[in-house]
Amino acid sequence: MPYIKKEFKTIKGKKIEEFLTQDILIDSKLLLSLLEKGKITDENNTRLQKNQLIKSEYIYITIFIAITKGLKPIFDSFHFAIFDKPSGIMVHPSSHQLNIYTLLDEIKYQFGEKGSLVHRIDAETSGLVLVSKNAFSDMILKNMFEEKLYIKKYQALVDGEIKEELIINSPITNDTGLIKLKMKTDLKGKESTTIIKPISYNKEKNQTLVEAIPQTGRQHQIRVHLNSIGHKIVGDPLYGVSESFANDFLNNKISQEKREEITKAKRLVLQANYLEFEFLDTKYMICSKQNLMD
Repeated sequence: MPYIKKEFKTIKGKKIEEFLTQDILIDSKLLLSLLEKGKITDENNTRLQKNQLIKSEYIYITIFIAITKGLKPIFDSFHFAIFDKPSGIMVHPSSHQLNIYTLLDEIKYQFGEKGSLVHRIDAETSGLVLVSKNAFSDMILKNMFEEKLYIKKYQALVDGEIKEELIINSPITNDTGLIKLKMKTDLKGKESTTIIKPISYNKEKNQTLVEAIPQTGRQHQIRVHLNSIGHKIVGDPLYGVSESFANDFLNNKISQEKREEITKAKRLVLQANYLEFEFLDTKYMICSKQNLMD
């Protein structure tokens, strides 16, 4: 979502809320949200607070302008929609990557300010993302995810042969290495469980297509768990590779050719493939329309 910083000449001595609602004509609810998120600053890039008197000649408001690249939901109803996100697209901009296209662009572009992500998946992961379209469905669906009243299944292609169903019960915590984004299994971490079911085995490539069913929702859980048992996901640029390679990847210093050479794929071969839940006494069972192997 492209964030734009706009400059406004102020009226010194006036309260920030009064100036923005009366002179700039910003909606009062939006104004409070911008103030709470630190999106309104002065000339020294100091965030302005509620009820503060304006002392600088200019203030700056960081807002976003949603854009579209034509990605449509595969399911759309009055209360919610489901997108089938391609690999490589972030669901939400991070604090240091504000000026890029994300799934949130499509949500806000198509559904307006009330459109909201119910949950997230990694940028590298493809597949199903549930989106609420109003305050009522947002409350119900987010509570559903918090209470784990849903079934979500993934598919992944992993190194090596997995012959039988596995249940991985390994606590997960933040990695203490060079890359702060990474997670690791550790007895001091949070309880984490993933069920792994083999689907098919490619003897020539020594790779197994598996179904992964996370019972908990830790960051990078499936990637960390599979790597911890010696079956890293094909195409993973963070796990099962050297820290220097992972760091260079995150800093956009790795060419696509080099990535494919090291990770054996052009993308992380992991997909949120199936989502099942109940909403207003109706059961929904949605499958991704993408081919994981493409």
